[in-house]
Amino acid sequence: MQKIKKDDQVIVITGKDKGVTGIVTRMLDNGRLYISGVNMVKRHTKGNPQMGQAGGIIEKEAPVQASNIAIYNSETNKADRIGIKILDDGRKVRIFKSTGEQIDG
Repeated sequence: MQKIKKDDQVIVITGKDKGVTGIVTRMLDNGRLYISGVNMVKRHTKGNPQMGQAGGIIEKEAPVQASNIAIYNSETNKADRIGIKILDDGRKVRIFKSTGEQIDG
């Protein structure tokens, strides 16, 4: 079971965007994540008139290493660690380590 999943609200704990929160939009196989509004880079692109694309400088998100983010606990307004708890019916659910509250439904 993965500790961080798509559509989780996370906070950056190290790097140039430290303290910024966002939602995980995409996950890559190599342990990197795309987070909305985090690690924005400028990409210089050439225009393509046949496809109707304008050239110029485009700002887009770059992936962030998963070790540089933590899940955001909205109750405490802080970063939190994730634990895994097995319920009575055998299902595994993610919990916040600080409060013991369930993350998944």
